[in-house]
Amino acid sequence: MNDDTRPPRRDRDGFPPTRKSLGQHFLTDRRILGRIADALHLKGTETLLEIGPGRGALTDILVERAGRLIAIEYDRALAEMLRQRYARRSNVLIAEADVLDVSLGELAAGPYVLVGNVPYYITTPILFHALVPPRAERSVYLVQREVADRLCAPPGGKEYGALTVNVAAVAKAEMLFKVPAGAFSPPPKVESAVVRITPLPQVLVRPDEERPFRLLVQGAFGMRRKQMRRVIRSLRAVDVPTADAILAAVNIDPQARPETLSPNDFAMLLRALDTVAQ
Repeated sequence: MNDDTRPPRRDRDGFPPTRKSLGQHFLTDRRILGRIADALHLKGTETLLEIGPGRGALTDILVERAGRLIAIEYDRALAEMLRQRYARRSNVLIAEADVLDVSLGELAAGPYVLVGNVPYYITTPILFHALVPPRAERSVYLVQREVADRLCAPPGGKEYGALTVNVAAVAKAEMLFKVPAGAFSPPPKVESAVVRITPLPQVLVRPDEERPFRLLVQGAFGMRRKQMRRVIRSLRAVDVPTADAILAAVNIDPQARPETLSPNDFAMLLRALDTVAQ
């Protein structure tokens, strides 16, 4: 029997084998799965995109609550399993793809809600990818607890950083509840948490400002223990008087450090820097 005709492998429960290379940890706790579905506040008419449906434990709940469900699965064997499971459900589409290669807005073709048990090793890229307009009306993610802490951190704390600021510029992040390792199969070596991200009615940066804002924030937090005077001089190659003038224009103390600045401080700083550049 050659590779083309050999039946797909299954574990003792009938599922395709877990692929550690993809960071697969499947949530199996029914109570927590229900809480994640509840956090989406579905009314039954929405288009719902699910990132990483895996074995379909959450999908089985969501398919009864969403008007239309699009599940994006990278693992070929799992995608085929899900296609067979939902073959008779006209409101379900299984998209076999790398989520980072997919335009979520185009796939939804209209307003949508987003949910995902995202692989922990690519959580940040997926979060940023999902914030590209048009954004979901709300998103619920199962992420590593450390990432949840960073998303919701206040200025000045050790968890506060570039991820916090970049997300906060366009959306509100809330930690909803923690998830123990024992709720997964196989259990991860870290604690997890569920977060909800909702776009702000009025964003701090315009779409054309998002990329330069992200570069500014990442550059600043790359020097998080430096004073802002030094940060501005390093990022823009300006002298001390110019750096101080830029910071004074937006009421930022030259001796402040990046970790103490609010997302709005960074937004105002970006515009001050653009004014100087002009």
